[in-house]
Amino acid sequence: MANVHIEVPHRLGATVAQSRLSGFAEDLGRVGAKLVWKGTRAEVHGLGVSGDVHAEPTLVRISLKLGLAARVAGVDPVRLEKSIRRRLEEALAAGTTDR
Repeated sequence: MANVHIEVPHRLGATVAQSRLSGFAEDLGRVGAKLVWKGTRAEVHGLGVSGDVHAEPTLVRISLKLGLAARVAGVDPVRLEKSIRRRLEEALAAGTTDR
């Protein structure tokens, strides 16, 4: 099982940062996974992937566990991490707003 950990700092506050993660949620939906939000924390559920997303006041943390199904599907954890980091940095930088 492979793990992916990403941390991206921001200056948006937790609620705004959470709202900026809609693109990440859409990407997960395309591969059959979803985010289940509980406040500013979400659980990731899907075939071959599980994990957590935390939208904190100055940091977004994503931790994913890729299971056998993801490996069989050819998911490369290194490429996945780079892709998520790039998209997350773009989402959190676009139209930067103070709390």
